[in-house]
Amino acid sequence: MKIELVEAAEAELTEAIAYYEDIEFGLGLRLKDEIRKAIAWIQSHPELPSLRAKGYRRINLNVFPYYVAYIIWKDTVWIVAIAHSYRLPEYWIKRKRGWI
Repeated sequence: MKIELVEAAEAELTEAIAYYEDIEFGLGLRLKDEIRKAIAWIQSHPELPSLRAKGYRRINLNVFPYYVAYIIWKDTVWIVAIAHSYRLPEYWIKRKRGWI
């Protein structure tokens, strides 16, 4: 299955990496690696996480307080958010309109 990141999710990832790099050199790269592994897992098991009431799936990262929210549309997994787990839950939900 193909993976696509929406532009806003890419921006969130870039911001988060920069934030953690400012805290400690290499920490942002650790976040990037954890996100990369999460996306690889999603690509291999896209339908394993349960579908949430608002029509998306998500997986939580193990080390950092973020999750990867995505939808499956046709033959593509669309990563719609790289979201912080404790800030404004589902602030990004409008991004998925039109796909579901």
